[in-house]
Amino acid sequence: MVVERARGESQSMSGSLQSLCWGSSACGGIVSSYFSGSLVEVYGVRSVFGVTALLPLITSAVSLLVKEEPVHGPARGLSLGNGFFESSKNSIIQLWGAVKQPNVFLPTLFIFLFQATPQSGSATFFFITNKLGFTPEFLGRLKLVTSVASLIGVALYNGFLKKVPLRKIFLVTTIIGSALGMTQVLLVTGLNRKFGISDEWFSIGDSLILSVLGQAFFMPVLVLAARICPLGMEATFFATLMSIANGGGTLGGLLGAGLTHILGVTKDKFDNLALLIIICNVSSLLPLPLLGLLPRDEPDSDENTDIEMTPY
Repeated sequence: MVVERARGESQSMSGSLQSLCWGSSACGGIVSSYFSGSLVEVYGVRSVFGVTALLPLITSAVSLLVKEEPVHGPARGLSLGNGFFESSKNSIIQLWGAVKQPNVFLPTLFIFLFQATPQSGSATFFFITNKLGFTPEFLGRLKLVTSVASLIGVALYNGFLKKVPLRKIFLVTTIIGSALGMTQVLLVTGLNRKFGISDEWFSIGDSLILSVLGQAFFMPVLVLAARICPLGMEATFFATLMSIANGGGTLGGLLGAGLTHILGVTKDKFDNLALLIIICNVSSLLPLPLLGLLPRDEPDSDENTDIEMTPY
């Protein structure tokens, strides 16, 4: 629905629509995140799973309020076709025809490669739970902080960055994110305590800063994905792009797991965790030479709000 609304709009308007969508998601995260840890401690895991299984039914009820116009023309013919398999075949052909266009394929490739860099999140989670002894209740507080930070990141993007060219946003946020990500080394090595900062407060501050930056970085990905979707197949194409991005994230997790194994980091042994964090943060800079794959955006102006997009 956001993609359809963004059709033909400027980068600024498309950014505002994505900000509204993901800002609402962050607000929901703020409401639920703190209580998640507390409920686990008080009622147990099974009860929390029951609650989280029930809540999506509310979304189903709200969906009945959505007004949607029937699709007419070629797109409707492709969706109905002469049977399910024929319709699916035509949809796949149309999807591939859209994906293989250079102005779509190259940005999609960049998004995949950007998401596919190694990650150390799982090893860090075991460190803060098994080594530092963070409780579920505190992890709930930490999740609350990251949800608030995500909302701040959305506001930061919507207020200051939505008119900035995508290449510049990717470049700056990646470099800053890589540098700030190194602060986790302080937590792993215990240097934060030498500066009089407890592990809990350091984790809260670190999560706040990195989550703001991460959300500010993720918003241009969504805007880019929405803007390169071809007419008539927005839902399928956007879902495909997000699947590709998630596939890149999965590959990044697998590469991180491989590095974790090679460095001998386990749920109880963290001697090389600092080195793992450094390698993962430095590797996030590797896709930067590929920024030329992104479309060149012209800044928004009052006279002309349409963006001319070219692959180079």
